[in-house]
Amino acid sequence: MMQLTAAEMIAIKRDGGVLSRQMIEDIVRGITDMSLSDAQVGAFAMAVRIRGMGIDETVQLTDAMRRSGTNITWNLNGPVVDKHSTGGVGDTVSLMLAPMLAVCGAYVPMISGRGLGHTGGTCDKMEAIPGYTTAPPRDKFQKIVREVGCAIIGQTSDLAPADKRLYSIRDVTGTVESIPLICSSILSKKLASGTTVLAMNVTTGGGAFMSKLEDAQSLAETITSVARGAGVKCHSLVTDMEQPLGSAAGNAIEVQYALNYLNGQRESRMHQVVMALGAMVLTDAGIANDESDARQKLEASLSSGKALEKFAQMIAALGGPTDFCEKPANYLVSAPVIRTVVAQQTGWVHAVGAKEIGMSVVVLGGGRTNPGAPVDWRVGVDQLISVGDKVDASTVIAQIHAASEDAANIAEQRIRAAIVVSEARLEPRSVLIS
Repeated sequence: MMQLTAAEMIAIKRDGGVLSRQMIEDIVRGITDMSLSDAQVGAFAMAVRIRGMGIDETVQLTDAMRRSGTNITWNLNGPVVDKHSTGGVGDTVSLMLAPMLAVCGAYVPMISGRGLGHTGGTCDKMEAIPGYTTAPPRDKFQKIVREVGCAIIGQTSDLAPADKRLYSIRDVTGTVESIPLICSSILSKKLASGTTVLAMNVTTGGGAFMSKLEDAQSLAETITSVARGAGVKCHSLVTDMEQPLGSAAGNAIEVQYALNYLNGQRESRMHQVVMALGAMVLTDAGIANDESDARQKLEASLSSGKALEKFAQMIAALGGPTDFCEKPANYLVSAPVIRTVVAQQTGWVHAVGAKEIGMSVVVLGGGRTNPGAPVDWRVGVDQLISVGDKVDASTVIAQIHAASEDAANIAEQRIRAAIVVSEARLEPRSVLIS
């Protein structure tokens, strides 16, 4: 078959055609070796964003991106599992679930991402811990997973490098919200890291990239189908991100939130999502007989204190303090300005806009407006009120952690705009949607 130019292949997709396996291989090779320009990669992404891809095309794109770099192989006496979220605000699930799964007998090589837009990144949260490295040498990463059972790190340069370049171009070309591109981005990294069991948390609502429920459900179905087509046991959960998942948002603040959770201070919405995703993994991995058995094992990992111990072991193994979990206040740096925000009327909370809360963290300095920009680990919001809570003029609805009074003023305006109080009580939407 005659080899086509990049422009010809892009035009096929632009016009609604189906790309062959060879065309997809050639495009991914060009993304990886830089023979395709940024303009061509952006044009390809836009063509896919507008025209879409079938399941077979998406499987082929995912596989080609997986093979664009190193693939990790494991020789362990248990299943290699992972969990991934499409992003949100106050979503600290990974920090708790990774050690919980490891206690239950799974191995969790968790390749995490950085914050994007108003959403927080697990990698940024872990870097709020002094000394913790999210970029260890691959042999050290594998050793920690083998000996500790879990390791939360960032994407390395040799793991799905085609995705790394394509992702950065999508971010600046208005092509982030593409189901085939989201799917191949997530799964290429998971497949390259050797994952055999995956639980996907697809978020929907104002604080999610997939704000419409039908889009989130379509993404969940596509990820599940493509993962299974690639030989991975996968289930997907659609969860609510109309309000923040937890009552804390910000890097060091969410690390403290995770410690509180592992120490027994658990909020219902967060706990529901952690347990649902964990039960999916343990059941698919054959560690648990059914959902009830899985939940018992997960609860035991918490009540015994073993999940907290495992979290501490992982932190120490990746360069963090050996006594971090006993003395977090000695290591998590506090913001110089801490401001309590109090309700201005009596009534019931009708809305806590997740996107506005996420953007308040960004304007405080805890997120990025440009890729690669530094973040201030100290800043963020905690003690957030929830939809359905009753408030009066003395009720704390949020606490701001800021680098300056001016930054706190701007964040307070956003937070007050995000929290809507009404005279009638509203029953909050279930966090587990489908």
